[in-house]
Amino acid sequence: MEKTSVNEILDFAINAEKAAYRFYVDLSEKMDSEAMSKVFKEFAEQELKHREILEGIKQGKTIEAEEVANLKIADYVVGVEPHPDMTYQDALILAMKREKAAFALYIRIAESTHDQELRKTFEMLAQEEAKHKLYFETEYEEVVLKEN
Repeated sequence: MEKTSVNEILDFAINAEKAAYRFYVDLSEKMDSEAMSKVFKEFAEQELKHREILEGIKQGKTIEAEEVANLKIADYVVGVEPHPDMTYQDALILAMKREKAAFALYIRIAESTHDQELRKTFEMLAQEEAKHKLYFETEYEEVVLKEN
């Protein structure tokens, strides 16, 4: 098994957060609804904060994690690809799936390290992604499921 340095793991996570930021900015630009555009811009800003957290960790800072509820709606909806005339429902599904994948990534990274501080940090980032997923699942439940 190939060993990966802590800095390589952090650089990987930083690049993932940069990609998430770009994803939400792009998604915000595809929204017809000003309210949804704003929501996705706010999530882009949160991804920037995650990147800053990771960069801080590279400089020796530590962070605490908190538990977040899981409605598991993302487990049962079909994935969609971003497109210009995406519906609100499609955008929510896309965001839920992306946040679920980010959560799984951070959990896997946390489980792969023996450094307890680094493990706590990745667990905290996983919980941040869980919060995002919960937001989109709650919105889906309140808007999409109640309409149908």
